Amino acid sequence: MEKQILTPQVYWAQRHREIYLRVGLSDVKTPEISITRNALRFRARGHGAKGDNVYEFHLEFLEQVKSQPVYKVTERQVCITVQKEVSRWWDRLTKQEKRPVFLAPDFDRWLDESDAEMELNAKADKKINSVRMESRVPKDPFVNLKRGYLFMYNLVQFLGFSWIFVNMTVRLFVLGKDSFYDTFHTMADVVYFCQMLAVLEIIHPLIGLVKSGIFTSVLQVFGRNFILFVVLGCLEEMQNKAVVFFIFYSWSIIEIIRYPFYMLACMDTEWRYLTWLRYTIWIPLYLIGGGSEAIAVIQAIPIVNETGKFSIMLPYLGLSISFSLFLYAYLILSIIGLALNYRHLYKQRQRCLGQKKRKVH
Repeated sequence: MEKQILTPQVYWAQRHREIYLRVGLSDVKTPEISITRNALRFRARGHGAKGDNVYEFHLEFLEQVKSQPVYKVTERQVCITVQKEVSRWWDRLTKQEKRPVFLAPDFDRWLDESDAEMELNAKADKKINSVRMESRVPKDPFVNLKRGYLFMYNLVQFLGFSWIFVNMTVRLFVLGKDSFYDTFHTMADVVYFCQMLAVLEIIHPLIGLVKSGIFTSVLQVFGRNFILFVVLGCLEEMQNKAVVFFIFYSWSIIEIIRYPFYMLACMDTEWRYLTWLRYTIWIPLYLIGGGSEAIAVIQAIPIVNETGKFSIMLPYLGLSISFSLFLYAYLILSIIGLALNYRHLYKQRQRCLGQKKRKVH
């Protein structure tokens, strides 16, 4: 006995440039849709009038259409858009005069020819008005110069932190744990250069060169520079500590990913693997770097208490304010700052890598 072909209910509407088809099937997973010789073929498993089965239909269009249909699958239906080869109104959908029994008008999208003409004219007017409005807005004559500058800035920072990362990695493989204790003396000059240059990341949003939050840039740049120039640079006893290795290493890994991401952004280009790394690798590295910075501050407190360095004397009161009190305050504020930065970066990650809506194929 020949197997009966099940046909779904199909609703259609048209515009001058395209045809809309809506297939009344729910829970469709991967429909097979193709156009050959202006005949559309559809086959899919879904839930229709005859329950959960395989449904299919065939339509031969009245005139030429483009061979690449665009479709979107939802829980309740499959929506198909077919582009006409020539933009004009059709008297009917199919080549055969008699309408197939499974085909019906889609009254939700239905327009007659005059209404479609009005819609087309409205879109054309809107496009013309948009072009006119854009022509009134003055274009930035220095946009290429700004992009070139930002590209070079990010390139220089990338090269600097790459040098730090590569040298620290080589020294780690060659010297092992011994490389921990002279990290500052071998890497400090380049780290100084990169972190002094990083102050520009506060200036860039202030002058409108980039659109980013100033607060988070201030937190990161001044936090790192305080650790580098004050805690490590001014306290010689801290420069032979193993914690310096973990601070510099975590900084360099983060930046050799962050700066290439910004370099590509200057060229309006995105590499999705780099984007994923940019918004993912900070999760462990910020904890390692932030924890290492906190350990450095804790180790610096007894040194400051013993040497009295940076303590403020109040001769009229016969008192002195130890710099260690500032370090305690900084430790608390750095934990709060780390939490705020984590929140900011997590929101960025959700916005860039979060659950996206299903794309139209």
